[in-house]
Parts: sequence; C-alpha cells; structure tokens
Amino acid sequence: MADVKLRIIPITPAPVAGEVEETLYEVRKKIYPRAVSGIYAQWRWTIMLITQVVFYGLPWLNWNGRQAVLFDLGARKFYLFGAVLWPQDVIYLTVLLVISALSLFLFTAVAGRLWCGYSCPQTVYTEIFLWIERKIEGDRLARIRLDAKEMSLEKFVIKALKHTAWGTLALWTGFTFVGFFTPIKTLGMEFFTASLGPWETFWILFYAFATYGNAGWMREQVCKYMCPYARFQSVMFDRDTLVITYDQERGEPRGSRNKKADPAALGLGACVDCGICVQVCPTGIDIRNGLQYECIGCAACIDGCNQVMDRMGYPRGLIRYDTSAGIEQHLTFRQKARRVLRPRTLVYTGLLLLIGAAFVTSLAIRKPLKVDILRDRAALAREAAPGIIENVYRLQIMNTGETAHSYRIGVTGLPGATVAGVDGPVSIPAATTLTVPLRVRVADTAGQPGVNKIEFTIGAEDDPSLAVVEKSTFILPR
Repeated sequence: MADVKLRIIPITPAPVAGEVEETLYEVRKKIYPRAVSGIYAQWRWTIMLITQVVFYGLPWLNWNGRQAVLFDLGARKFYLFGAVLWPQDVIYLTVLLVISALSLFLFTAVAGRLWCGYSCPQTVYTEIFLWIERKIEGDRLARIRLDAKEMSLEKFVIKALKHTAWGTLALWTGFTFVGFFTPIKTLGMEFFTASLGPWETFWILFYAFATYGNAGWMREQVCKYMCPYARFQSVMFDRDTLVITYDQERGEPRGSRNKKADPAALGLGACVDCGICVQVCPTGIDIRNGLQYECIGCAACIDGCNQVMDRMGYPRGLIRYDTSAGIEQHLTFRQKARRVLRPRTLVYTGLLLLIGAAFVTSLAIRKPLKVDILRDRAALAREAAPGIIENVYRLQIMNTGETAHSYRIGVTGLPGATVAGVDGPVSIPAATTLTVPLRVRVADTAGQPGVNKIEFTIGAEDDPSLAVVEKSTFILPR
C-alpha cells in the first residue's frame, strides 16, 4: 500500500461582522498637559519646592564636622544628624518602613492618592520636566504644533535646548543621590577632577538615566503600568474616602452654550463640555467618566474646571474633592468629617501612634554604647600560673555617639576574677568600633569544673550612666 501523506492546513476563522480586534497593550498617544493655576496647583508646587530643597540641600549640611546625613555603606554606618546607626540598629529601619507603610494606608483611606499627586518623585520630576518643556517649547498648542512640524534647524535647536536642560537636571539629581552615600564634597572634587570611582560613576549615570527617562519620556506610563500602587489602591478605598469626583447630577447633560444663556432653559447641566479637565490631566483621563485607577489625585482638573466656572459665572465645585457617599447622599461637610473616624482609619491611627511612640521612646533611651563578646575558641581554658586559670576573650566595643569616651572594663560572677591584658581605661573615638583582646583570670577553685557564668561591665569614666553589662561564660577544666 502506498504511503499516504497528510498535510494539515490551518483554517483561519472568517471575521464576524462588527467584531473589533483588540491588543493587550494600547499604543501610547503622547499627552500634552496644559498649564493650570489655582489653589491646588499652588499647594502642589509648594510641597514640591519643600521636598526638592530637602533632597538637594540635605547632603550639604554639616553636623559636628561631618555630613549631617550620610549612609556610609562601606563603613556600615548611617549618620542622621546626631545619631549614628550601625548594622545592629537595623530594627529601626524596619520600624521606619512599617510606619511609612501604615501612614500611606491611612492617608489613602482618608484622602485617596495624596502621595501620588503631591509628593511622589515620579509626579514631582514629571512636573518639573514639564515646566522646563513649557518654558522652552511653549504651552500645549505650541508643543503640539512643534511636534507636528517637519524637522528644521529651529525645531532641532529648541529640542536640543530642552533635552540639554533635562539632561543637566537629571545628572545633578543623580549626583545628589550618590551624595547621600559618598561624602558629597569628596564626590564633587572627584567629579571635577575626573577621578570618580566606577561605582559612583555607574550610580550617577544610572539614576540620571532613570530620572531622564521616567520624567521626560515615560511620564504617565510609569504611573499606569509600572507602579503597583495604582493597582491595589482600590483595596484601601471605601465610600467615605475623599477622592476627586465629578458631580454628574449637577453637570449633566453637558453641552456648550453662551455665557449669558440660562442652562436650565436649554436643558443643560453646569458642564460646558470644554474639555479643560482632560487637557490639564497629566495622565490624559476624563474624570467625568468616574474614578479611574490612572487618576493620581493631583487635582489639576479641579483647578481647570474652577477657572471655567468662574468665567461662566457658575458656582465652583463641579469637579471637587468629595466622597462617594457624600455625592450620593448630599452630605454636609460636618457629616463627611465625622465619617473620617471609622474602624479602618481608627485602626491605622492606633497602630501608627503605638508604633511611633515605641520608636521615639526607643531612640530616646538608646545608649550610644554597644558591646559584643567573642570567646577565643582555639584555647577554651589554659593555666596561666600554678592554680590560676585564664580564658581569652575579644570585646568589640562600639562607641556609636558623637563624643569620644574612655571605658573601664571589669568582670564579676566568680570570686577573685580579674581582667588581664588591658592597661587602664580604653579610649574609643566618636562613632568608632574597637576590638579589645583580654584575658580573665581566676583561681582554679573559684568555681565548679565546666561552664561558669560571668558578666563583663563596661562603663564610661566621664559618664556613669553610659554603661552596659554583657553576659558570658568562663570554663574551668575538669
């Protein structure tokens, strides 16, 4: 029988009438946000100014002859003004992260995405880059016309000026960021003498590239697709969360009209359908379609709509901060304020107060003296003289404060125990660790054969309150 070869022919289904093909990722359409002024824009710029003064200025502050805020990873020390944190203090960083997370949950439950709209670095630098773009290329319509033109010398010069300004700001931002981890004055000297190390160079360029790319090019794409906060924010929202809302009952049906016309006579609402709320939105959404995860809560649409309402002679607040319950039930300000104190916010507030109080108390009573005791395992016990047994130890004494101290070392727990190998007090400079090898000697009849408990006492000569007691063991041969 002859071999039969089968050939499979793929069958493509015929398109159904009216069917629309969709892609998983929407092709980006460049957004040209329009400049807007108003109370919320002033608040946004004020907060942005404060955050940037802190970011760019903090590394240049001095404290006791050193940089006030420095995360010295090489030396494993974090300098925060008068406090010096060591690897043993990682619990403070953990608690600080917990406090930050709870604060974010609380603010989101009460007033939506305040962090995103006013303080998030992505929002802040996008706004700064947009400001530079407006100063060089013009406002919204001018930028649209410029991008639509064919490339020319004029367009090339304008674009080159903009990208040069963006790149300069991005490099300065990267330099400042690295200045929190390497002394910024030293970093500046190395930068101008072209002697930067490979890691400093990498991180300056990496952070500059990230700032330039995220704030100059990706912009709203970071908020919409890369930031996870936009995805899980709805879990923290409820009907009493203050969010940016459009009053459909008052605004619909929308439509254009003459300024002197009576909207009621025309059967129209307060919305004149001007599209200003969409034009000023940095993520390009239409807030009139309801709350959307792309909304970052910047309130630009509120300022834009209020300007239109003022020109039309209508009351402000067609777009405003409100709650879902407040819109539906027409709640007064006092009624909405009382709903702020609800179980979710009370739990967040209680946890914040409790953890914050414990954090502050722990920092306040924290002693700038830490001691680690290591036994010499190569020689657990040895006879120093007839009838005298000694054990060898290494004491790591950390002076985490800003003042040098001299410490005396003593030992208790066994009768007649003495410390050998240390001549008088041990001087340790500020923010320094010193390893002190020493020996403890006792009579061979001072304790039971085997393991005996002892305690080392380390105290500063000039400050009686600065003392610690560390437990250890002493081994007597059997």
